[in-house]
Amino acid sequence: MMNPAKILIVEDDIFISRDLQEYLENMDYTVTGLAYDADRAFTSLANEKPDLVLLDINLGKGMDGIEIARVLAKNYQIPFIFLTSYANATIVHQAKQCKPQGYIVKPFTEKSLFAGIEVALFNSAKKNQATSWEVKDINDLLDAKFTRTEVLLLKDIYDGKTNRQLSEAHFVSVNTVKTHVLRIYEKLDVHSRSEAMAKLHRKLA
Repeated sequence: MMNPAKILIVEDDIFISRDLQEYLENMDYTVTGLAYDADRAFTSLANEKPDLVLLDINLGKGMDGIEIARVLAKNYQIPFIFLTSYANATIVHQAKQCKPQGYIVKPFTEKSLFAGIEVALFNSAKKNQATSWEVKDINDLLDAKFTRTEVLLLKDIYDGKTNRQLSEAHFVSVNTVKTHVLRIYEKLDVHSRSEAMAKLHRKLA
């Protein structure tokens, strides 16, 4: 039996966010967190990576949902659905540039929410399957010479795992992970994890 999809809710209206949580849990999804602003959203992402983010556009203060979406797309590669009361042409145009997996206009129904989430998860899974992580394919695509170990680490970096998570997943020390990661940076011709993830997203998306 497959594990339930994990979903982060980013919504500044506490009543709507709690209704969403109830809806999602009734549909057997797992809610990884309720975030009312960008800071709480990124803190939640640091603790557990969700399969999908439900993202309000107007968060009242700080970064809005579109700005958060750009960070999600660039640094986390996590699919997201805009959930908003805004449906004018300007907002929709801005939202499209972020390449969301969906756009649900409030007020929504439980059925429309379920349909939007299932389509988004399906499309995201198909997109991820399209990337071949065979050593030859990755080296041809990135014009580099990665080892099998480096490709395995590269995939996890692409998935947003931290050095600690890489250490636990591959049963090596954090220092060993850091050594491999530095070699990967050299081969990608980048200097940081954010640059590496951005380059991988451009090449593999």
